[in-house]
Amino acid sequence: MQKITTFLWYDQEAEEAARFYCSIFKKSKILGITRNLGAPGVTADVLTVQFRLGDQEFTALNGGPQFKFTEAISLMINCKDQKEVDYYWEKLLAGGGQESACGWLKDKYGLSWQVTPAILMKMIADKNRKKAQRAFEAMMQMVKIDIRKLKEAYDG
Repeated sequence: MQKITTFLWYDQEAEEAARFYCSIFKKSKILGITRNLGAPGVTADVLTVQFRLGDQEFTALNGGPQFKFTEAISLMINCKDQKEVDYYWEKLLAGGGQESACGWLKDKYGLSWQVTPAILMKMIADKNRKKAQRAFEAMMQMVKIDIRKLKEAYDG
């Protein structure tokens, strides 16, 4: 059992969302479903869904409509290459997601994701501040991150 588990609040879509995420990420599965036994304000049949995405466990709760996701929290996906960036970008936007900026998007449930190539974090942390600044400025102009354009900016 992991020490800290991300807990996600949905209105009535917890099971649907968990299955959606499990369809996208490798080594993912539903771990358990707790049925609603009369939780106040909850009209869904399912109360919670425990699921794993890769090595990370999550719990999704059907808690009702009073709380919504905001950009104040997001899940970041470290991508090894452009193919992986494109894959997660397309899959997470499917069914009504919304693009944002700088590699951020909201899925159809309103959860924010950062689809981030690992090389971006290395570039903007570079000790050569001019290179880091050029990469950062290029990223700020992007919606989905384009690694080739990042490298061009970084290299000057």
